[in-house]
Amino acid sequence: MMDPPITIGLPVYNGERFLSDALASIRAQTFADFQLVISDNASTDRTLDIVGEHAAQDDRIVLLRSEFNHGAAWNYNRVLGACRSPYFKWAAADDVLAPTFLERLHATLEASSTAVVLAYPHTQFIDADGVPILQYIDELASPPGAKPYARLRRVLTKMQYGNVAFSLMRTEALRRTRQHGTYPFADYVLLAELALAGEFRAVPEPLFMRRLHEGISIRANPTTASLSEWYDPQQQPVRGPWIRVLREYVAAVGRAELSRSQRLLSYAIVGGVWTRRQAAPRTRAKELLRRFRHR
Repeated sequence: MMDPPITIGLPVYNGERFLSDALASIRAQTFADFQLVISDNASTDRTLDIVGEHAAQDDRIVLLRSEFNHGAAWNYNRVLGACRSPYFKWAAADDVLAPTFLERLHATLEASSTAVVLAYPHTQFIDADGVPILQYIDELASPPGAKPYARLRRVLTKMQYGNVAFSLMRTEALRRTRQHGTYPFADYVLLAELALAGEFRAVPEPLFMRRLHEGISIRANPTTASLSEWYDPQQQPVRGPWIRVLREYVAAVGRAELSRSQRLLSYAIVGGVWTRRQAAPRTRAKELLRRFRHR
């Protein structure tokens, strides 16, 4: 039996509140040829029961279990490790996909050269009840043929949230990255590595419903120590998370397949963007969280 063209990886830990809605939206995709790999990180709530109910009705679902909680980073990388498809997508236990999410993004990648490593839609932020909060357009797609340093600059200057980490990606390109790191905001570094590897394409439709609620990682883990533990319970808390991110950006440039001139330009981009960002923090991200808190 041939592997499906798309694997969706859903890492979960105690996701009972919204999991059934997330699974229903995945199962309802108009592009139906996919495998859904769910990795449970030793949940103590009804997560396994909910997965079991859906798996009994859908043989596209594969469940991987763990005897203890290894942390979010391990779980994200575990579902990628189970992928045997040319395309891969991470999913979250609290988000919802429009029915044509896979259809539209898969068609975009199929119509593109392998230089395009990722396709993403617009994002609709919703609250715990599914009520729309804000529609957001990520501006991370560079013009066709853009140089690696230009693609990197666009991602570093335009990225306000990690929405695009839940896009549809070429598995081969994703495996050339260091995958999901065990430190806060590792998804930003992952997207920077992908930008160095290839081009992003945008599908201008609100196909991704990202849920904001009190249980999201950055709200449930308000301190650096607790957020570090969420990523990896076995590690010491990361000190100075944004300094760590800077170091990882530099490391990403150092390991990318670049010419000497492209590498030097990319280092300059990292340094310049970092300096400006420290002087002017990401106000749009703060404004969204403020609006969510006051709903």
